[in-house]
Parts: sequence; structure tokens; C-alpha cells
Amino acid sequence: MKVTSSFLFIISIIISSCSSINIKKSEEQLARIPYTSFLDNSDREYFLYLPKGYKESDKNWPILMFLHGNGERGNGKSELDFIQIHGPLYEAWVQKRDLPFIIIAPQLHMFDLDKPGMSYITNRTSASIPKRLKVGIPKRPNPSYTSEKLNSLKSDSIPESTINFINKYGWNTVQEDLISMIDNTLKNYKSDEKRVYLTGLSFGGYGTWHTASKYPNKFAAINPIVGYAFPDLIKSIADKKIPIWNIAGGKDKAVPAKYFYTGINKLKEFGHHKVRLTVHQDTDHVETWRRVYAGQDIYDWLLSHSK
Repeated sequence: MKVTSSFLFIISIIISSCSSINIKKSEEQLARIPYTSFLDNSDREYFLYLPKGYKESDKNWPILMFLHGNGERGNGKSELDFIQIHGPLYEAWVQKRDLPFIIIAPQLHMFDLDKPGMSYITNRTSASIPKRLKVGIPKRPNPSYTSEKLNSLKSDSIPESTINFINKYGWNTVQEDLISMIDNTLKNYKSDEKRVYLTGLSFGGYGTWHTASKYPNKFAAINPIVGYAFPDLIKSIADKKIPIWNIAGGKDKAVPAKYFYTGINKLKEFGHHKVRLTVHQDTDHVETWRRVYAGQDIYDWLLSHSK
């Protein structure tokens, strides 16, 4: 009788082990979450990505908020898909990478910037939006390296015109919306308030600095890409010692690397040394963020930080 019981017990362990090996993780999900903007009371939506394995997991997941660039802004409804073109959402959803984050991806208001004739906005079509495939993944864009010479890496003062333009049309105009999205996610999803991260490219890089400056207690680490800090944003970030990895392109003519040093040096003057500045010397504006988000380093670095 004892032998039989032992035998059955061993068999049950084997079956249990095999079952656990064969259990398939729940699929990743991409939802559109409705909200009303504090800016203009417009009804809009943002993307919320839930990672593979979220459904059956009992752990709290880190949150990664992604702020897109100037060319992907829109009405938050029919134009929302444009923000799948670049960044962590493109990597996780379109390229089907197993990124272990809940990703929040909002869309910045247009502010009539489609009217002045910015070709990358006025000429965009739905054909540029990458499609998630049922089987396999779409081919990545070919690297677009430029033959331009490396720009000066010497520190230079930030143009007043840039500051005014960003402040008028940037992510700083919708910061209440952004924080509300994070709070809603923390309340309604299995998420970790000690691991909330912020990243953005170009206009979203500036937005990353702006948002972290106004809400320094919210984030465990930030990653602004091809977007530098304005001097008046530095003090609150430095006081909170938020870990920062700022990334620039050495051949970037849109957001030259020489303007990044002003903010970085100011942070160090205030005693904040958890700061990285990386200049990819061979890349221009677009290729810099493509390389960074397609890699693994930035995700690992973010996950290494917790409040």
C-alpha cells in the first residue's frame, strides 16, 4: 500500500511539472482607454499595453509611459494609431518583443500644427502606420545613416525660439492628463507605484524633462531621447535625484547634441550625479531613437531602478 501511494505521488509530481512547463502565457493586449482631456475637455483615447503573462500573474508590473515626437500628434481617436510608428509600443506590439512593462502611450494634441505646412505631418498617411501581423513580424525600416559630418559636441546656449515653441505646443500643456493616466493605471491594473518610468523621443524627450520636473516624486527613472533639458526644469529633478539617461545623436541637425550639455552640467552643479549622457556619434535624429528602442540596454537600465 505504501509503495502504491508513493508511486501515485511521484506520477502526480511528474504530471504537475509537465503541465507547468506546457502552460502558455496569456497573450499581450493593446487597449484604447477613453478619457476627457483637462486641456480642452475633448474626448480622447490613449493606448494601454498589457504584457504577455499579465492576465495570470499575481505580481505588480512596472509602468512605462512613452511620449511620442512631433510627427505623431493627433486627435486621440482616428489618428491614435500613428503613435505605433516608433518607440516601446512599436517594439512590444508590432515587433512582438516580450517587454515586461505596462505601457501607457498617449497622443499629444495637434494644436493646428498640421496647417503651417510641416511636411512630416501634412503628408503622413495611414500607409506609414506599421501593422501587427497575425504570424511573424513586419520588417524593420532600414537604418538611415547620414553622410553628414559629426556635429560639434561643444556646449552651446539653447535658442530662445526653441524654448518658446516647445513650451507653446509641447507635452507640458497636457501634464494633468499624463499624471491622471498613470494614476488610473495604478488604481485599476496590477502595477507597481515604485517602478513608474518615463521615456520619450524628440518632442517627447522634451516632454519627459518637463513632466519629471513638475512631478519629480512620480518617477523611478527617466529616459529622454533626442530631447534636452531647459535650465529652468533642472532644480526639482536634481533635488529628487531622479536617475536619468539622456541620449543624443551626433549627426542630429534637428536637435543638436551641443545643446544637451547645458542641462546635464546644471544637474551636476546641483549635486545630482545619477545622470548619463550618451551621444551616438554616427546617428541622426530618427536613427538615434530607432537604435535605442530596438536595443535592450535602456529597458534593462530602467528596470534596475526603483523608488
